[in-house]
Amino acid sequence: MLTQPLKYYSQSTFERICAKAKEVETPFVIIDSATVEDHFDALRNNFPWAEIYYALKANPAHEIIDIVNNKEGGFDLASTYELDRVISHGTDPDLISYGNTIKKRADIKYFYDAGIRMFVTDSDADLANIAAMAPGAKVYVRILTEGNLTADWPLSRKFGCQPDMAMDLLVKAQKLGLEPYGVSFHVGSQQRDIGAWDGAIATVKVIFERLKSENNIELQMINMGGGFPAQYIHQTNTLAVYAAEIQRFLIEDFGATLPRIILEPGRSLVANAGILVTEVVQVSRKSNTALHRWVYTDVGLFSGMIETLGEAIKYPLYCETSSPGTGEESEEVVIAGPTCDSADILYEDYKYRLPHSLKEGDRLFWFSTGAYTTSYSAVEFNGFPPLKSYFV
Repeated sequence: MLTQPLKYYSQSTFERICAKAKEVETPFVIIDSATVEDHFDALRNNFPWAEIYYALKANPAHEIIDIVNNKEGGFDLASTYELDRVISHGTDPDLISYGNTIKKRADIKYFYDAGIRMFVTDSDADLANIAAMAPGAKVYVRILTEGNLTADWPLSRKFGCQPDMAMDLLVKAQKLGLEPYGVSFHVGSQQRDIGAWDGAIATVKVIFERLKSENNIELQMINMGGGFPAQYIHQTNTLAVYAAEIQRFLIEDFGATLPRIILEPGRSLVANAGILVTEVVQVSRKSNTALHRWVYTDVGLFSGMIETLGEAIKYPLYCETSSPGTGEESEEVVIAGPTCDSADILYEDYKYRLPHSLKEGDRLFWFSTGAYTTSYSAVEFNGFPPLKSYFV
């Protein structure tokens, strides 16, 4: 499937990216800084009742950190390495949350010594470590949600606990000298079913009410994670629709006076700002009568396209040698990466259509690839270097 660029990017943005693309060797991602800024503003304008904490794992580029800092946003971090990077930009520790439920005692202390006071948890063992290494810290518990079943990239199975356990942990947190602060959830990345938030918020409301009535604990914060979608091939609602529906869910359960709300967007902030540019390495068939050609590119599963695993995320694709409407014949193809690993196949069941004239050296432009590409890229599998990125 070929995609019209102007469906995803303005004429000026696409021309600016293409101009930069001509200067460098593939593969690489080009990020449009203005688009990141626009998306941050859109999140803040649509969710004025929430705080924006960027999930750095989506794209940890220094340029994006500067944008978030300039917008006075916060950060959701998962490691001491991310913390060092953000702190080096002068980020206020009060605008940082340690959002990884799996962490070493030494790392908890590292965050605490850096001034961070908000920690997530989902287990007794982790809670005990927080109490030991971050005395008096604010603790919020991540719960499991069913909404992940409808997400294109589910997240919750590894993280979170059942609501009854979450309540037990918050009670224990108070006994351990910590501040039981709130509840978090994540409905799954690239969540196109807005109703997933409804059930999660209703569960949070029950936790809030029961802790107050049974334990005299008043929670103050809901961390709703991310999940807001980027523009890939499949249609999604606008951000404004997400915001209106989620606000309605919150008001139905909590009334007009909401607790502190934190959002942790990653994909929705940076994905659409990026274009990954690749080169065709080879075009071949597996037999003389094979119906589909195989197109091998110089980027694959291990060099930035890990979210094609299971063909979960389907990126819009543009081919430099042709564009829709020219009348050139196209055909369905299998697309694979360059490494000597048989798993390095991007799309085999889902068939993209590429020009029959496609040949070695032609360029493919993968749209909406600003998130989870450079940060997922392998260090040196088969000796290939990490995926490069440039900002315009």
